[in-house]
Amino acid sequence: MTQSAASPPQQDRSRITQDRLLDAAVEALAEHGWSATTVGLVAERAGVSRGAAQHHFPTRDVLFTAAIDRLVAARSKEVEAVVHALPERGPQRTRKVLDHLFVLYNGASFRASVAVWSIASTDADLLTRVRPFEARLGRDVHKLAVSLLEVDESIPGVRATIQATLDFLRGLALANLLSDDSRRRRPVLDAWSTMLDHRLSELAAYRGR
Repeated sequence: MTQSAASPPQQDRSRITQDRLLDAAVEALAEHGWSATTVGLVAERAGVSRGAAQHHFPTRDVLFTAAIDRLVAARSKEVEAVVHALPERGPQRTRKVLDHLFVLYNGASFRASVAVWSIASTDADLLTRVRPFEARLGRDVHKLAVSLLEVDESIPGVRATIQATLDFLRGLALANLLSDDSRRRRPVLDAWSTMLDHRLSELAAYRGR
């Protein structure tokens, strides 16, 4: 019996099923947290049977290890997307940059990451797996912020100012996990943008003396 021309090869079907399961795992982590995300829940979200899920990922640990890799890849793609969304120069450019950077901390992948961090803080094996990814991602986001803000990190104080901005944005995102904080966040970002412009200009002027 020959395979239908309209049907994808078995290898492709297997890959598609794995992708659906991994995407579902990341979504479930973001919505339900680490402990509540079971293989059965992931299978249901992916639209496959539990047996099919266990065929591809025999244990929860195997599934979660692959899901963490998927999560890191998703967050890296988000960084790349922000690179291509560079706001034009002009009034309020710094404020627009802050909005672009905040996107990296305000989505399903960030929520899933928080779920992973909460467990990794007390699980040495998990911490060993995720720490290198988070460190690399942190460096990538820092470089992105430097590029978007068009600043010179060789100027003393600039690097710390950029890192403080990223820590500030992450804090705002954590405050947003429990409820929509957008109304309060807007004026706070406005104020930070003004202070950031002033601080960066001050540092650049000091370097020019």
